[in-house]
Amino acid sequence: MKFYKIFLYAFLFIGMFASCEDDLNIELEDDDDLLAEDVFSTPDAYDRAIAGVYANLSVVGLDGPGQSNIAGIDAGTGQYIRGLFNLQNLSTDETIWTFENDPGIRQVQRNSWDANNVVVLGFWARATFQISLANEFLRQTTDAKLDERGVSGELRNEIRAYRAEARVLRALANYHLLDLFRRAPFATEDDAVGFTRVPEIAGQELFNYIESELLAVDADLLDAAPGNTSQYGRANKGVAKMILAKLYLNAGVYLGAENQRFADCLTTCQEIINSGYSLNPVYLNNFNADNDTNGAQNEVIFPVIADGTSVRNFGGAGILIQGQQNARAGFQPTPESLGVGGFGNLYRIRRQFGELFVNDALFNNDGRNTVVSRDIELDDDGNVVTDEERPIEIADISDTSGGYLLAKFSNITSTGEPGKDATFVDTDFPLFRLADVFLMYAEAQLRGGGGDRTTALGLVNQLRERAFGDASGNIADADLTLDFLIDERARELHWEGHRRQDLIRFGLYTGGTYNWSYKGGPQNGSSISENLRLFPVPESSRSANPNLGQNPGF
Repeated sequence: MKFYKIFLYAFLFIGMFASCEDDLNIELEDDDDLLAEDVFSTPDAYDRAIAGVYANLSVVGLDGPGQSNIAGIDAGTGQYIRGLFNLQNLSTDETIWTFENDPGIRQVQRNSWDANNVVVLGFWARATFQISLANEFLRQTTDAKLDERGVSGELRNEIRAYRAEARVLRALANYHLLDLFRRAPFATEDDAVGFTRVPEIAGQELFNYIESELLAVDADLLDAAPGNTSQYGRANKGVAKMILAKLYLNAGVYLGAENQRFADCLTTCQEIINSGYSLNPVYLNNFNADNDTNGAQNEVIFPVIADGTSVRNFGGAGILIQGQQNARAGFQPTPESLGVGGFGNLYRIRRQFGELFVNDALFNNDGRNTVVSRDIELDDDGNVVTDEERPIEIADISDTSGGYLLAKFSNITSTGEPGKDATFVDTDFPLFRLADVFLMYAEAQLRGGGGDRTTALGLVNQLRERAFGDASGNIADADLTLDFLIDERARELHWEGHRRQDLIRFGLYTGGTYNWSYKGGPQNGSSISENLRLFPVPESSRSANPNLGQNPGF
């Protein structure tokens, strides 16, 4: 059973909090009395409470997927993974959202956001809410609280592990805030409830705090246990090390070129590789409806859970699958070709990303190539009615006939069965995968982090052998360059929440060295200013908390 299935019982914990757009002050009702009596009155309450912290990565509130517990923000816009995707992928060369009248979307995908952008606010609010949820769990599980409730024995040991997991989940939110904003409101379990006028933590101090938290909890976390269904979805040692590896990989971006940590990145990647994870033999099985059981559970280091009946949202893998609709016409003789209904061609890929696959005949055999370049219409008997080439260029964003499509995520199982529901998916979002660790090791090795070049080459070729089904796609030592790796990261990890971060680290995001379609606004792209390496702290949050600073240029 998925650990997250107790989400159904975890909502009380989430519901204790209320947040509003004008101040983003998260308050707990009747802190000590209500939680002590109603939430922690039975031993299994601690399971439900920690599940409530996890649940914030998937669900948006108590009253179903359409009602957010963050007031003033659309339920979809405020979903954690959808917000992360919007900022990390939609703002890059990978994808375009068709409906630019949706609030905040045009500015994000054309790199012209400001401090009043609601998409930016949506992720900031959800990430800071995650910190608040973790803090409250930690407040309610101190030794003093457990003594008051007579908690002892094995349950106390379980709670110790839960507390470590809560700190990892808090560190994850702070890591995303560091990456996207370089700053965060600084509140821990030792502070009063809420974020009103708490101090800010930024830059080096925030980096150090995240690192120290992840290192401090290592002894109390569960060991990485790939394939152990009872631990599926939990923040174990592998998850903590993954956040550390990402932190170290990007240290020079966060802290300046003189503070590179590539050696630490490589060492941490090696520790993850040695933890028992293994590649799923079929690449696309990492992204379909049974990716909790089909072998992906051995590769995916941290999934964000979805379930068509019990863990529903308008974000995560669900919005990606719904937005891919029409991308598999001709492969599945049904209108819902990806296992759910959805929005036809909501997402299309920008020309530069499509060219990573279609410009090289070699990649016709790449199992990661889910680029769809043709419109194929079938009749009721499955016969082809139309078969037309789509233009690779998106000349008009509102015209869905232009631009190639993508069919990476699916709500169909590895055995061809649709998910449980026609609207909400069973597909978990793979936030961290072993494949990324292989590529990080290779990059850190090339950037002077030590390790072994032969090992780096072997790790990259393991991914390519999986993709091509044999050694035909393997690269030679001379081919293993940083230019190759940035493209290979896109081919392997596209739409998984990494692209903006990668382009920045490779010096390709701001400026005019690399212009992609609609970068900065025009169809052919344009140079963008250095301040757009970051997103602004939302103005409404700064109005509520004057201790929050602002990033340059906003």
